[in-house]
Amino acid sequence: MNLVQEGMGLATDRKHTRWLAPALLAVDAVLCALIIWKIPYTEIDWKAYMEQVEQYHQGERDYTTIKGGTGPLVYPAAHVYIYSALYHITDRGHNILLAQTIFAVLYLAILVVVMACYRLAKAPPYIFPLLILSKRLHSIFLLRLFNDCFTVGALFVAIYAYQQRMWTAGSVFYALGLGVKMSLLLVLPAIGIVLLQAVSAGRAVRQAMLIGQVQLLLASPFLPKNAIGYLSRAFDFSRQFLFKWTVNWKFIGEEAFLSRPFSISLLLAHLVILLLFTSTRWIKPSRRSFPDVIRMAIHSPTPEAQTLISSRVKADFVLTTFLTANAIGMLCARSLHYQFYSWIAWATPFLLWRAGYHPVVQYTLWAAQEWAWNVYPSTPASSGVVVGVLLLTVVGVFWGTGKDATNEATGRTPTSAEHRHVE
Repeated sequence: MNLVQEGMGLATDRKHTRWLAPALLAVDAVLCALIIWKIPYTEIDWKAYMEQVEQYHQGERDYTTIKGGTGPLVYPAAHVYIYSALYHITDRGHNILLAQTIFAVLYLAILVVVMACYRLAKAPPYIFPLLILSKRLHSIFLLRLFNDCFTVGALFVAIYAYQQRMWTAGSVFYALGLGVKMSLLLVLPAIGIVLLQAVSAGRAVRQAMLIGQVQLLLASPFLPKNAIGYLSRAFDFSRQFLFKWTVNWKFIGEEAFLSRPFSISLLLAHLVILLLFTSTRWIKPSRRSFPDVIRMAIHSPTPEAQTLISSRVKADFVLTTFLTANAIGMLCARSLHYQFYSWIAWATPFLLWRAGYHPVVQYTLWAAQEWAWNVYPSTPASSGVVVGVLLLTVVGVFWGTGKDATNEATGRTPTSAEHRHVE
């Protein structure tokens, strides 16, 4: 019985994350080295990235004319700067081993930040091993060298900064991530609702302006040449996706996937789910009704009231809100490619715990998700699992945070018997 109790303590007592996190990081460092040593690199986009930045180094500043082997340049300017640096460091992209080593260091650095975010949010130890077990995630970083790695890294650094109430630093890192890949717009609603409650509407607007100013600064070398061309390529909302590469909607068939009604339905679903979470879950620190929160955006509360609201914007609320907004975006995305698993893999363990699912269910759903993202090419069955796990994650978080919202609205602290997080 004592062994069982000790095991439960190791799995659920948060004090053990102090030594568990470094131990897992050390194990993963060895695993990364073994992957680079034993598993062949797979060329997908790296060569195209190098071809595109080579044109940038040759003086080209018109985004519409920069192309690579896989097509035109379709990422914002920070992507160009990052891969320009890698272009020089890796002998114009030829030293793949050095590039893989850099991405391994990047992977481990982000993992440190992710674990720090989890610890600030008081996540239990038993979900931490899931952060290092993903085959697909290691592949995205170490064997594919996708730019999503930098975007996800910037996102988690921004989350950590927001958790620590370093609002400007968080906004700058978010802006840098957005400058690599526009998909980071998916978490912008979370930033807005967090900042509105944490720093007031006026300061939230200034943070939004800062994010925009960073984008302008990053784009400044390209805007004089062809501003419209830059914006249309770097932030292209009209891109058409190929059915054969989709990971999430293969089960509905190509005709439905390509149809405009399907696209509109996903957009409407995205907006409705965001509104549902915003009006019932994400405004809980304010302890106000949704109409009152809307009025807060126009007429800021008194400094005393704002300070009180801000004090309730806790680290777990920040992480839950950001990762849920991202999961909603992934659920309603028109098409997900394999590299988007980097956006999901480190979010799922925390969100499944926040959903209040039993640990066995959490591990089962994680395993199902991992299996589905490792099926290549995707099949109707695997894509159904991808969407199904995302749906169960979003629904679970909505259900699991319902008690939190009720307690915040009444100002009552939940008892241990009422606490929904199964540990």
